[in-house]
Amino acid sequence: MTDTATSLTTHAALVRELVSGERRFHALPADLSAEAAAAIRRAALEEKLGIDLSTTGSYGLDAESAADRHCENMIGATQIPVGVAGPLPVRGEYADGDFYVPLATTEGALIASINRGASAIRAAGGAVVYVEDVGMTRAPVFKTTGLAETRRFLAWVEANEEAMREVADATSRYLRLLDVRTYSIGTTVFLRFRFSSGDAMGMNMATIACDRVVRDLVEVETGVRCIALSGNYCVDKKPAAVNFQQGRGKRLQAEIVLGPEVLAKLKTTAVDLVEVQYRKNLLGSIAAGATGYNAHFANVLAAFFLATGQDPAHVAEAAMGVTCIEPHGDDSVIVSVFLPDTPIAAIGGGTALETQREALSILGVIPDPDRPGAAALRLGEILAATVLAGELSLMAAFTSQDLAGAHERLGRSSAD
Repeated sequence: MTDTATSLTTHAALVRELVSGERRFHALPADLSAEAAAAIRRAALEEKLGIDLSTTGSYGLDAESAADRHCENMIGATQIPVGVAGPLPVRGEYADGDFYVPLATTEGALIASINRGASAIRAAGGAVVYVEDVGMTRAPVFKTTGLAETRRFLAWVEANEEAMREVADATSRYLRLLDVRTYSIGTTVFLRFRFSSGDAMGMNMATIACDRVVRDLVEVETGVRCIALSGNYCVDKKPAAVNFQQGRGKRLQAEIVLGPEVLAKLKTTAVDLVEVQYRKNLLGSIAAGATGYNAHFANVLAAFFLATGQDPAHVAEAAMGVTCIEPHGDDSVIVSVFLPDTPIAAIGGGTALETQREALSILGVIPDPDRPGAAALRLGEILAATVLAGELSLMAAFTSQDLAGAHERLGRSSAD
């Protein structure tokens, strides 16, 4: 029997074992290539469920890297259409020029809407942007025996921040502990560690550093037990007031002044835009108890994150920012967006995937070892301007009654 025939026989046997339940999907032989393992899992699912996964098995990414670093039990890849908006003029410290922004979405009309906003920004001279690296956080939670031990523990933390910094910084050449903030409720104490992490988003780096500090220093020196390495005071992948106030990841801001001529092209006026901002983004959000005072940050963030390899779950926290539209003179407005909690990266995680790397190259986001952190800040400045374009376009569409029409033209399928 030839090697090929032997291989096919072995693969067929593995498929049968998966279908019967004799073997678990994660327990395929370690010497199989990632592509072969994915094909076997697909074949087992097809046989077991009576379905066709041929399109899922058609992909261009490196299966070995994807299966090793990004996705367990890999069976293939899901494809999301990627479009481009622009040129979008950005006027920042790290991104200064006209950019074509890649966006991955299944929502018809979204990219057209962002493009409309980009045209207005272009006509008004470009978006002024500002990005701060406020740091990535991780907050272990500890349990004391009572208030007396809580007070001793807090005093120890305050006196030993430098010792914790030495342990944390030794875990990565790019990670630096910025500070440790405490919060206590009776016998419960949270330590909110805040790190700078260069061009990486930093969540994994922060987790590893906190684990080392807790296990090798804090518990040993204080005797106070860590209950969970994340105590939800970080706060990761959830909207939270502490992140709104103190920031997390990158804090983004962008603004544009629109005069009457540009407003006319958007089929709106200064008065109408200010009115819809007040009643929709402000009062509507208050009435709903929302944490985001904006029109649709999440739409733009999700499309940008998927295209550029960011963690899409971070949209949950990044979308809680504010859009402001204020009078500027007699017949103009100043439109701005504020995103206090935006975890993004230029290296690591999904940015290593092939199509995501290509998307980052479109934006000129290329990490430079001599300027750690600059690539991520460039990405943040472009993102801020993109969110501004999306907000501007949608808010104008509300005033001109064009929202439903745009979705009818661009977003409806033939089945609707």
